[in-house]
Amino acid sequence: MTDPVIDTEAARHAVTDLLKALGKDPFSVHLADTPRRVAEAYAELLTPRAFNLTTFPNDEGYDELVLARGIPVQSLCEHHMLPFHGVAHVGYLPGERILGLSKLARVVEMFARDLQVQERLTKQVADWLQEHLRPKGVGVVIEAEHLCMALRGVRVNGSRTVTSALQGLLRSDPASRQEFFTLVHA
Repeated sequence: MTDPVIDTEAARHAVTDLLKALGKDPFSVHLADTPRRVAEAYAELLTPRAFNLTTFPNDEGYDELVLARGIPVQSLCEHHMLPFHGVAHVGYLPGERILGLSKLARVVEMFARDLQVQERLTKQVADWLQEHLRPKGVGVVIEAEHLCMALRGVRVNGSRTVTSALQGLLRSDPASRQEFFTLVHA
């Protein structure tokens, strides 16, 4: 995944134009610095932090599920540019290598720092782990509240959307699949 090229100066001008289009005075004492702050905020929200994938040989032959539950996730809905936030549960059945546990959260963040839809985010995390770790199986569940639903349109606060992506044995083996979902909801 390549880092986005963000032109904060152009974004600042765009925010100034947006404020004008909304009937606001972007040069008023209260809004004068808003275009810069908004441009910098979006640049931060859309730029993932770099990390190195840390894996270790699975010398012990560990073949049971590894699951990180409740990883905080926040992203921006690509349809409204409003936040969605919640938790991700990411698990894998190790193959020849095991993963530094913090990297599960880093992978979630890497794909969340983009304009997203939750379905794609869930699949991207699973696909990336399958490709880079080559485990026997991967499972990802994301539960999130979308502010585009809470603040506008239907205006339902507290509604959470749940998506899942399963690969390998966590998809094809009923017992492994059941174990994953049982532990996610334990």
